[in-house]
Amino acid sequence: MAAPSAPRPPRPRKEPQPLVIPRSAAEEQRLRLERLMRNPEKTVPIPEKLNEWAPRPPPEFVRDVMGSSAGAGSGEFHVYRHLRRREYQRQDFMDAMAEKQRLDEEFQKKLERNKMIAEEQTAKRRRKRT
Repeated sequence: MAAPSAPRPPRPRKEPQPLVIPRSAAEEQRLRLERLMRNPEKTVPIPEKLNEWAPRPPPEFVRDVMGSSAGAGSGEFHVYRHLRRREYQRQDFMDAMAEKQRLDEEFQKKLERNKMIAEEQTAKRRRKRT
C-alpha cells in the first residue's frame, strides 16, 4: 500500500471563452491570428509538404485473364471498365508529371539565362566605373 501523499493543489481554471462563429473568411482569419498572438512565444506548427498523389502501380501478375473461347459474362464489363479507367488515370498522371518536369526545366533555363544577362550587365557597369 502506498503512503498517503499530500493533496494536490487545485489547477488554475481557464476562463471560459465565448463561442464565436466566423461569418466570413476574413473574420475566420482574424480569429486565428488573434489566437496565435495571445502567446507569441509559442511555436507555430508548420505542416510538412504532403506527398503528391500517385496511382497504384499495375500488378506484377494478373490472375484473372479473360479467355478467348468463352463470351464475356455480365460482370466482365464492369471489370473492364474499372481497368480501363485506372489505366487512363495512370496515363494522365504520367502526362502531367512529364509536363511538370518540362516546365521545371524551362524555368531553370530561364533562371540561368536571366542570371547570365544580369552578370553581363554588372560586368559592363563595372568596366565603366574603372
